[in-house]
Amino acid sequence: MSEAMEIDLDAFWSLIDQAKEHQGEADEWLKGQLIAQGEERAIVFDVISGVYRGLAHQYGIWCAASVIDESCTTNSGFDSFKTWLVGQGREVYMAALKDPDSLADAPDYRDRQFCSLALAGRGAYDGDSRSFGSYEHVVLEEEVRRSITYGEGIGYPYDWPDIPEYLPRLYAKYYTDEQRRRCTSAAVRINTWNPDNPAIKAARRVAQKGKKGRGREQR
Repeated sequence: MSEAMEIDLDAFWSLIDQAKEHQGEADEWLKGQLIAQGEERAIVFDVISGVYRGLAHQYGIWCAASVIDESCTTNSGFDSFKTWLVGQGREVYMAALKDPDSLADAPDYRDRQFCSLALAGRGAYDGDSRSFGSYEHVVLEEEVRRSITYGEGIGYPYDWPDIPEYLPRLYAKYYTDEQRRRCTSAAVRINTWNPDNPAIKAARRVAQKGKKGRGREQR
């Protein structure tokens, strides 16, 4: 890795925070900063952003995103939410991975503020990021992972009836009356996920619910 490719996670988050101060021009400001710093720095920013987005790919975060905006139930919708999450800055990002319910205190995703900041690196250089080697990517991912505290049960795919206990504050803030009726219905179990999906089956074999998501089972 060349000197210019050295990783500085603090610098990454600092650029995100500085960009947010430029209301209405945040995307262009950040892109301009990355262009000025040179192509390799822009590549590093892009790769770091991708790692943070990838590490936010957790079912607990996906459930929270779907509570906030039903468009996030799809893969593409959730990808957009993860990009937005990185764009909110380190404090919001880290708090969400520790407790997805903390997003009740975050800006409303539906306002689409700073949705593109995490992608600014892509517009600041030509070509792709293959000059960032696979080994370097693994090292970076491990470094970023060490900085994250995942909340209990964040890897479990929760169904709708679990939501009031797993995400009580988001449930109170965002769920509509119709969704509440569906959540509390005793007549039918409502699945958020396809129970026949191999990925969902695997996640439920490996992961466990957090304490906040177990109360319904204990009744």
